[in-house]
Amino acid sequence: MTLSSHAKRARYAAAAGALAIALFASLPLRAEDSDPVLAKVNGSEIHQSDVNLAEEELGPSLAQMDPSTKKENVLAFLIDMKLVAKAAEDKKIEDRPDFKARLAFARNRLLMDNLLASEGKAAATDDAMKKVYDEASKQIEGEQEVHARHILVETEDEAKAIEAELKKGADFATLAKAKSKDPGGASDGGDLGFFTKDQMVPEFSAVAFSLEPGKISDPVKTQFGWHIIKVEEKRNRKAPDFAQVKPQIENYVTRKAQAEYVAKLREGAKIERMDQASNTPAPPAAPNSAKPADSKMAPAKK
Repeated sequence: MTLSSHAKRARYAAAAGALAIALFASLPLRAEDSDPVLAKVNGSEIHQSDVNLAEEELGPSLAQMDPSTKKENVLAFLIDMKLVAKAAEDKKIEDRPDFKARLAFARNRLLMDNLLASEGKAAATDDAMKKVYDEASKQIEGEQEVHARHILVETEDEAKAIEAELKKGADFATLAKAKSKDPGGASDGGDLGFFTKDQMVPEFSAVAFSLEPGKISDPVKTQFGWHIIKVEEKRNRKAPDFAQVKPQIENYVTRKAQAEYVAKLREGAKIERMDQASNTPAPPAAPNSAKPADSKMAPAKK
């Protein structure tokens, strides 16, 4: 065979090898490649998926760790857990009544959490969230809100003295910083930002919404003390953009769907309370249910 024949065969072999590598690279990963074994404890394997699950469960305790430290700590935890769990099996811990009770509780809780999560996720569609947003927006649009400042003191005499200083030309924000008993507002010159009528106590709102911008009130008594109020601005409220409140709406739709699902199960179930004199229906509540979110999509003032 000539040298040129050997060279051709070598080129063909190289080409075939390259093709084989390309073909194998395009094949899907095997299960063991996508979920590698990270450690073995007496032959029992710990996979990457085990680490991922443990990270979910341990959550907050790992929040401040960098990725490499987190992985190392979780893996060490799983190794210890395997060792201790095996020791517990050897001591027949799983045969104890209290263990069986806790295991049954954990199983039921896990089943409940998974099913309610699935129901909530299915309900939180874009259309459902947009519907909630549109309905809440209708209640918000056009509602008046006021931007005001206030000075809070304990007695009427103190309030009247402050009122007198303001009438002589004293600066409202400066007096608020010096004399207001409201620790949150004093540092900002008594600034309360914008608020709606239902976000303040009725006595305060009644006066604030009756004043014109730039005007200062007479002393106003509420459960917190005596106030002098200055209105800075009035405007009609606008709904926030959908993207801004989407997480809150998604949470509301999810929890509402979960609560309704549990309520439906209760309706079709026979529930007996042996701890009561008469078997009255149990209240419609669920661990994962929640009160509907504020339809106005705004936090209330404390």
